[in-house]
Amino acid sequence: MKNIAIIMGGYSSEYKISLISGNVVYQFLDKKKYNGFRIHIFKEKWVYVDDNETEFPIDKNDFSITLSGNKIKFDCVFNAIHGTPGEDGLMQAYFELLDIPHTSCDYYQAALTFNKRDLLSVLKPYGIKSAISYYLNKGEHIDTAAIVSKVGLPCFVKPNKAGSSFGISKVKTEAELPIAIEVAYKEDNEIIIESFLDGTEVSVGVINYQGKTTVLPITEIVSENDFFDYEAKYLGKSQEITPARISDEMTQKVGDIAKRAYEILRMKGFSRSEFIIVNDEPYMLEMNTIPGLTTESLIPQQAIAAGISLTELFTNAIQLAIQ
Repeated sequence: MKNIAIIMGGYSSEYKISLISGNVVYQFLDKKKYNGFRIHIFKEKWVYVDDNETEFPIDKNDFSITLSGNKIKFDCVFNAIHGTPGEDGLMQAYFELLDIPHTSCDYYQAALTFNKRDLLSVLKPYGIKSAISYYLNKGEHIDTAAIVSKVGLPCFVKPNKAGSSFGISKVKTEAELPIAIEVAYKEDNEIIIESFLDGTEVSVGVINYQGKTTVLPITEIVSENDFFDYEAKYLGKSQEITPARISDEMTQKVGDIAKRAYEILRMKGFSRSEFIIVNDEPYMLEMNTIPGLTTESLIPQQAIAAGISLTELFTNAIQLAIQ
């Protein structure tokens, strides 16, 4: 029996969703193969939480716990932390230093994909298209006229390094820009402002399944709100249609682009890339490397559509990490 640490929580606004994801992994873990340990990672504490909700501290020197005088080390870490420090490379680098296998990509790929600006810049020379964008760092002068002249209206103001649609605003007038920028700065000190792409939004899961890069059935997202915001993602204000209602040719095209991005970046583990298709051309918005794993989340939905159970999905991730 292998000991698997399921890390969840994190330091960002996404910690509540991460706790749900981590508990789903714990619930569906193959109990015949693995001993699961729920590990909560917060700024103020790193603790193992048992089934009675009793907490035991983590020894950060070797990422171990001591129970009844016995030191327990982990054969693998299942990373379910959305946002920092689980999705931006910090935990990946830590586990690499300790030589502990983990289910996510390597630290460089995590840091790169977590930064929307850098990710899209790296993929652009490979012909992967993205929206026209304008970048701001906290403290820089805000020239609303220059922003509008570059990206047009409406546009989207987003934190550059944050997930779950926190801090994102759709801006329809130049006067709304300063407020939207303030909202985004609450989540991150870097901002990306993108032109509005009017088209079909799809989400493409790409994973390494049994040693092969695999594109999962694509999900089409139809939000009841102005865009796929937090409410649409987690509070049922959207329709998520798997497989997406797009042609076979477009399914192949957008799937190939997502797969190519995964392979160009030498990814491992899970990835979920978001695209908007405008006039038969997919434009990439971002890539998530620790996508939601709640039962309502897109990757679990896509896996089930592909005939992969959650237990099989999680077992595959652990086996590949340990190999």
